[in-house]
Amino acid sequence: MVHWGILGTAQIARVCVIPAILKSKNGVLQAIASRNLAKAQALVEKHRQGVAYEGYAALLEDPKIDAVYIPLPNQLHKEWTIKALEVGKHVLVEKPFAMNAREAEAMAEVAYSHNRLLMEAFMYRFHPRSKRIKQLVDGGALGQISLIRSSFTFPVKRNGSNERLFLPEMGGGSLWDVGCYGVSVARWLLGEEPATVSALADYGASGVDVNFAGTLRFPSGALAVFESSFIAALQQTFSVTGTDGAIELPHNAFVPWENEATFVLRGANDEHGQLMTIPGADEYQLMIEHFADALQGQVQLSLTAGESVKQMRVMDALERSARSGEMVSLGDTH
Repeated sequence: MVHWGILGTAQIARVCVIPAILKSKNGVLQAIASRNLAKAQALVEKHRQGVAYEGYAALLEDPKIDAVYIPLPNQLHKEWTIKALEVGKHVLVEKPFAMNAREAEAMAEVAYSHNRLLMEAFMYRFHPRSKRIKQLVDGGALGQISLIRSSFTFPVKRNGSNERLFLPEMGGGSLWDVGCYGVSVARWLLGEEPATVSALADYGASGVDVNFAGTLRFPSGALAVFESSFIAALQQTFSVTGTDGAIELPHNAFVPWENEATFVLRGANDEHGQLMTIPGADEYQLMIEHFADALQGQVQLSLTAGESVKQMRVMDALERSARSGEMVSLGDTH
């Protein structure tokens, strides 16, 4: 069994990842740390498992912990990922991986030099529906892929509990919070890195983007377009279109929870297509189990730190394009 430590008591940890560890076949909740000890103690008492630590450094000193999950605000990802790696812990870090590609490169280098696993928590990749779609795309069911469209938007009002979303120094903005899903799914499904990107954004009073639209052009000729927003109504979907067909998802594309998951598979000239149904699954549990299996040498890590470095280079380029109003070439940076 892999013994997990949790750095922080963020909602994503409380609602998704801690329950996933408790349900997993190969994971144990060893400890939870918080700057507010009472918060960590409350979670430990609720789940009747693990110990509570005051402060993140104290948790990293626990020799029983094999891996840590880091759901801290974006600006703390690099610091605590590196600290955890340097004391011998494997690390699962929440998306986005880092604040920029330079930070991502530093994190990946430490993971490599200490021979430790480091993975970005893009949980959607582990859902059976996502895997099935990837199989169909790779198997040529849609022919040559020409266009991937994605959207992750939701209306959010600034308040004390979500301040991180609106502060540049904390890595705020819709691109970093949810636009990263659109970038990730396009890169993953196409299996290549974009050659050029362009973007437009609307910036709020605090200086972060609240409405973002980006385009990625890939060497194969495929295009990907994505939207992210804090001011638009809820959307959470993507579609994949090729020469021979298309796949379309409902508005639970990245987070279907444990409900039955569907997608529509259409032929090249079909208006309606076939509804495909996948049994419900906990993608967070599957992610936790995969990471633990990889830690124990049973499988290869399916999302490496090197891939996350490439993801961050694309994100940086999109940010530059939106700020400058110009197309940005990624050249040979990959």
